[in-house]
Amino acid sequence: FFVRGAADGTVTTMDGRETAPAAAEPKWFLAPDGSVPSFDQSQASGLSVGVPGNVALAWKAHRQYGKLPWAALFQPAIALARDGFVVNRQLFNSATANAELAGASPAGRAWLFGTDGKPAPVGTRVANPALAETLADIASRGPDAFYQGRRAQVIATTVAAATPRPRAMTEADIARYAAKDREPVCGSYRGYRICGMGPPSSGGIAVVGILGMLERFDLKALGPQNPTTWHLFLEAQRLAYADRELYVADSDFVTVPVRGLIDRSYLAERSRLISPDRRLANAAPGRPAGAPIARADGDEPAENGTSHFAAVDAAGTLVSYTSTIEAAFGSGLMANGFYLNNELTDFSRRPTGADGKPVANRVEGGKRPRSSMAPTVVWDPQGHPVLAVGAAGGPTIPVQTARAIIGFIDFGLTPREAIGLPFVMSFGDGIMLEKGTWLESAAERFRALGHAQIVVRPAPVKAGAVGRLKGGGWQSARDPRVETNVEVP
Repeated sequence: FFVRGAADGTVTTMDGRETAPAAAEPKWFLAPDGSVPSFDQSQASGLSVGVPGNVALAWKAHRQYGKLPWAALFQPAIALARDGFVVNRQLFNSATANAELAGASPAGRAWLFGTDGKPAPVGTRVANPALAETLADIASRGPDAFYQGRRAQVIATTVAAATPRPRAMTEADIARYAAKDREPVCGSYRGYRICGMGPPSSGGIAVVGILGMLERFDLKALGPQNPTTWHLFLEAQRLAYADRELYVADSDFVTVPVRGLIDRSYLAERSRLISPDRRLANAAPGRPAGAPIARADGDEPAENGTSHFAAVDAAGTLVSYTSTIEAAFGSGLMANGFYLNNELTDFSRRPTGADGKPVANRVEGGKRPRSSMAPTVVWDPQGHPVLAVGAAGGPTIPVQTARAIIGFIDFGLTPREAIGLPFVMSFGDGIMLEKGTWLESAAERFRALGHAQIVVRPAPVKAGAVGRLKGGGWQSARDPRVETNVEVP
């Protein structure tokens, strides 16, 4: 998902989300007896692979706004793939934790594993000449090199061979893929204008919803090291996510009440459910204007295969751009030197809810699965562009993004400081507090507020931003948690 905010306030959002093949239908993931297989079974098969959208989105954005030659953009990546790069701690840890997927194909084992069958150790130089060749072809011929001809045939053949159904992804599915313009989701927070991505992403709606519900509380006075501040944040997240899980899916297939969900009066009504001194017993979905009957709920897996880019140019044009293949190594299938995504597991694998109603985020041919990605751009009350921010981390993404915006606006933090704030999030009936931060020592205070189920663990997050500093100039930032995990000998 690509969000561009110009200095004059113009917003453009583009959707490069993967699509289900034409043959897909609501029972796509079900076993012959109607049961839902394990997630791992669904992931490690052709059923999980959506038609890739990254190349089409990059081409569309470049055609509309790019200044450098298309081919020039690929040269650093081509060089890394051709000449190799050194395995760092983060890649080694990821390959070790996900060895079954990373090495599921001969190509995966060849480039990232040693002759002993173990992931290449830290410090090893690895190269991927097949990927270099693919990137060079796309650089030379544009997206046709990816979506048509030999490379498209390899993708379709690879997916079909791993699909336990007579009908699977085809070359025609790949050839018809198109990135789309979408309507941005924009709201306000303390006079700042906040714009992000709309459906099929739930990210923009969730971020605007969380901030809108918190606006009546004086978070600045409470401060960033106050459990009440983050209790309020947790409650707003719970309410925003209840709505997100019920209503948001691909708006080309279902009615999504976007305006109702971000309406200020609706958010004020939801905010009145939040108490500073006690946890809401049941964070149920609301009833925004235009609410449909179908449900959008369903499992959303954790992921590790997301990247976020934030940039600003001399004119103040902000770009926030999030890209993913879902899991760290996607489906484990490889074609043309790259791992194929497992994005279709972002659909609800069960087509109906417990109430028997159809799930809005069910699988359908040509449909795009719901996402949490939340690339966001921000203008100050005077209309000046001040922040581009987003994150990786599956369902944690809107929480990370909203937290960074609160740090930047309410607490006056720099982008690096805002991204580095301790992480807290509600999961089901419990909450997670980041291990090694002051939140860990405040666990009893959270329990006193009604958060009985508490897990303390390292934060599974990774955010990035670029923002304007108070004294002028811009600061780029990436999550300090990443910095501590990528040391190279």
